[in-house]
Amino acid sequence: MFYTISLYTALVIFGIGLLFKIITWMTMTPSRASRELSFGERLTATVKGIVATLFSAKLLTVLKVLVLDGVLQRRVLIESPFRWLIHILIYGGFMLLVLMHALDGLITAKLFDTYAPTVNPFVFLRDLFGLLVIVGVILACYRRFIGKAPRLTTTAMDTYALVLIAVIMVSGIALKAVKIDSYAAFKRMVADYAGSEEGEEEFTALTAFWVTHYGTVAPEQTAPFDPALIEAGKDLHEMSCASCHSHPSWAFISYPVSRLITGVALSLDRAGAPTFLWYLHWLACLIGLAYLPFSKLFHIITSPLSLMANSVMDTASAPAAVAVRQALEFDACMHCGNCTARCSVGVVFETSGNPYILPSEKLPALTQVAKGKELDEETVASLIEGAYLCTNCHRCTDVCPAGINLQELWVSLREELFTRDTPLFLTLSPLSYYRGLEQERFSPEDYGKPLRAAREAIRDRCTLLTDTAAPLVLTAGSRELEGTLLRSDQASSFSACFGCQTCTNVCPVVAAFDNPTEALGMLPHQIMYAAGLGVKDLALGSNMLWDCLTCYQCQEQCPQGVKVTEVLYELKHLAIDYTQEGLR
Repeated sequence: MFYTISLYTALVIFGIGLLFKIITWMTMTPSRASRELSFGERLTATVKGIVATLFSAKLLTVLKVLVLDGVLQRRVLIESPFRWLIHILIYGGFMLLVLMHALDGLITAKLFDTYAPTVNPFVFLRDLFGLLVIVGVILACYRRFIGKAPRLTTTAMDTYALVLIAVIMVSGIALKAVKIDSYAAFKRMVADYAGSEEGEEEFTALTAFWVTHYGTVAPEQTAPFDPALIEAGKDLHEMSCASCHSHPSWAFISYPVSRLITGVALSLDRAGAPTFLWYLHWLACLIGLAYLPFSKLFHIITSPLSLMANSVMDTASAPAAVAVRQALEFDACMHCGNCTARCSVGVVFETSGNPYILPSEKLPALTQVAKGKELDEETVASLIEGAYLCTNCHRCTDVCPAGINLQELWVSLREELFTRDTPLFLTLSPLSYYRGLEQERFSPEDYGKPLRAAREAIRDRCTLLTDTAAPLVLTAGSRELEGTLLRSDQASSFSACFGCQTCTNVCPVVAAFDNPTEALGMLPHQIMYAAGLGVKDLALGSNMLWDCLTCYQCQEQCPQGVKVTEVLYELKHLAIDYTQEGLR
């Protein structure tokens, strides 16, 4: 009764968790565009996509990816044979145990007419598969806690997964070892399968044989026994037990453990150790099953789904289906750290300590953003720093063993952060340039908001932006700007400018406006003039600083070798410092 009730309870919780996850995938907003998509639109698009795939040539692609990348873990093998070994040992061993042992009544018994959990090859295979998992857990612990893979962090979920698997495996081996020794288990077996047919003499003979050859520890019967008694017990064993009980030594892990605890076997038996270990093993399995949809281990389901979805979806896929796939990808992450190890700016983490620079570490926070939850200011600031530093190199996506399009997720949710009221000074070249290239993906309002916020934060401090009639007074204080720029080898090159206007003529931002002076204020060559004159308001207040894509066209074409882009870059930082100083 306990077995049935607990199993059904775990299955119900698992089902509720799975349903909750599916609903979450249909309602999350991994991009601003997905806000306009209803639950019904996403569900319909997902069903249509699945049906269309099942009845097309894409099905072969899906099956290929499932086998090579989902089951055989080809992507992991390419990146790291050591990590592949860990994955195969844990994942392969555990799934084989589930299919052969946990679901033996549904699978193994249907495939093998003579199946019994106490006969070979099943006794041997159960310990073999368990050993694979244990070795995998040991190697995983070594990699995380001793080997210290570069920039690999361990979360509570990682620890939980390793501990739960270890408890299931160790309790299973201990249970088998205690049962090998257990006299109570032996008597229960005789009662169940022999009943009242066995007399006291037969029972004594069979006990003697099991004590001698099967390792049972009896309270009043110890070796050596009369050979005739052993022979009688052997006859009874071969007649009643041999067909369904292989020698316990085939359990090559549990049997040696049982030999080690022989001295305390009777005490453990009287204390009810077999029953306790059975409950521990069973409850650990049920807890793992019930908690699976809410834990990191859920990636054993979602990672193959992510791999298959990404193998057949492209830019032509329905936006509603893409939104569902992106939501699914958040749960597909196995926190292996592969993306973090390959991140082109991951080395900065070792200096700054900001975990949100690393792809695998910022994903949980981005999940909260996609769910519409508010983040504290410190987390938002850390994520924004990660946005500044990301070079959009696509390495994280290329090496993800779960096939997650991390670059796409990051770009979409980064724009969500940029719509907040906090002024975001987009000063780093890779980010400015990449947003410019991707401008068509965003609405004009969304694309321009962070730029306007940055300009407005400076506007109050730069009077010439609001009062064009203000006189240009070159005071001693304004010369401080020129001195600041001269301290930088790159920015000091502004002094070589002779006003040919090549930088302005080749600038794609200037070319994008019919009246660039009205839209941008100071143009690139004029900003060089302002820097030379030391006019801080003009140099720091131009919209051109914030609309610059940092494409380096101006710098590459300058006949004087002026590092125009670097000058603009330095001025951005000075503008931010100047604004923050004024706000303080």
